[in-house]
Amino acid sequence: MRISSIKKTVVINLLSQQEILNEMSRNLDIWKGKYGVKRIGLFGSYSRGEQKESSDIDVLVEFMDHAMTFDNYMDLKFNLEDHFQKPVDLVILDDIKPALKPSILRSAKYAERA
Repeated sequence: MRISSIKKTVVINLLSQQEILNEMSRNLDIWKGKYGVKRIGLFGSYSRGEQKESSDIDVLVEFMDHAMTFDNYMDLKFNLEDHFQKPVDLVILDDIKPALKPSILRSAKYAERA
């Protein structure tokens, strides 16, 4: 018996900046209640429209004062990765190194309440 070879065509559908921001906007109130997210947005390659298949999603988050816990951080990171099916680099606004902060904040695009 011979096993025939099947060619598969893989269609790579890269998420756009707007698709990610729209999804973040739709989920912002949920994440606020569940994880204490005050503000969330994109920076890096997705915010500049330069993402590739191998790009992770750079996410900037600001938590409400009472909500900045390790569990909330990790749960949000895993939620984002499950949601977008891509690795997420989750960066807390207050933890950005001073030398990098101006550049990151200039490129950041934030989710708006839906």
